[in-house]
Amino acid sequence: MVLDANAMKKLVAEEAVKRYVKDGMNVGLGTGSTAKFMIEKIGELVKQGYNLTCAATSVQSEELAKSLGIKVVDIDEIGHLDITIDGADEVDPDMQLIKGLGGALLREKIVAAATVREIIITDESKLVEKLGTKAPLPVEVLRFGHEHTKYALERQGCKAELRMRDGKPFITDSGNYIYDCKFESIEKPFFLESRIDVIPGVVENGLFLNTAVDVLVSRPDGTVESMAERKSGEDA
Repeated sequence: MVLDANAMKKLVAEEAVKRYVKDGMNVGLGTGSTAKFMIEKIGELVKQGYNLTCAATSVQSEELAKSLGIKVVDIDEIGHLDITIDGADEVDPDMQLIKGLGGALLREKIVAAATVREIIITDESKLVEKLGTKAPLPVEVLRFGHEHTKYALERQGCKAELRMRDGKPFITDSGNYIYDCKFESIEKPFFLESRIDVIPGVVENGLFLNTAVDVLVSRPDGTVESMAERKSGEDA
């Protein structure tokens, strides 16, 4: 039996919860179609009696979690998160990531920075040899002067397009715009990140570098691979 895309998302989300979520933890809840299955699985654990305190990376995830009886608090009420489980839009062989096509990159990065172990869940379609070859790089910007910010972004070698929804600019949970920056590929992600971060008007970029401690990847045959375990085996 070959799994479809939705089944692969559900498989890897539930496997991550099974492997990494323990009773009593502080847990970061990611955003997106794969993370949705993860939140639903955590809701099942809470119904079974797990005592979990969670922080969400988006209003959407927070509302879903609360509807399932999950305790969700402001991240400033938690000293740290033991674990965060989130999706990604691209993953390279070194577990470097592009995130943010769901529009939650700012809160996702804040939550990741407060997390001891960031676990990424995805399916094999998101794997790339070099970042930027499939997905654009989302960059969250202030609305004020955003056309000037776009110009500065395009000087980094991309085509920057303002994200739209229903004919109007997409507004993030933090009230900002997003430019989706299409590169042929991102040859030097750490250098590019430093270049983007100093542009006036940029709030945050979707490069998540040296963030993930593991990436779980689901495949159509129903298997789930740990990239961290594979890398460990290759280095041994």
